[in-house]
Amino acid sequence: MDDIDPVMRLHRLGTVNAPEEEGAPPPELVVEGAPTFRTRVTYQAPDGRLFAGVWSATPGAWRVAYDEWEWCRLSRGRCVLTPDGGAAQAYGPGDAMVIEPGFRGVWTVLEACEKDFVVMLPPGDAPEDPEDEDPDAE
Repeated sequence: MDDIDPVMRLHRLGTVNAPEEEGAPPPELVVEGAPTFRTRVTYQAPDGRLFAGVWSATPGAWRVAYDEWEWCRLSRGRCVLTPDGGAAQAYGPGDAMVIEPGFRGVWTVLEACEKDFVVMLPPGDAPEDPEDEDPDAE
């Protein structure tokens, strides 16, 4: 087990000096428009599996497939998440959601949006995770 102090540690978000990253969904996943993203990580756990930050996107729609767990709250804009085989769910400023591993569907940004997020990657997905290392791998 980790040598973590049993007293809860407190972290002020925004103290990570991470640059804002720009990106976009891969072209083959775009359903509509030409959406772009900006992501700034404001906290990352020592094992790399848990991180938090701010994400924004321009209008458009793209397919998503989640292997990770995510909590997020929209601070501005409007979006719709439509699960494969399910009903569309609309979100606006102040709305929060949890997206669980296994979610597949379409993320549509109707108005440029911004969200605060917390993501937890599955075990073995973080680069610093010792379980990633396979001693038999070449």
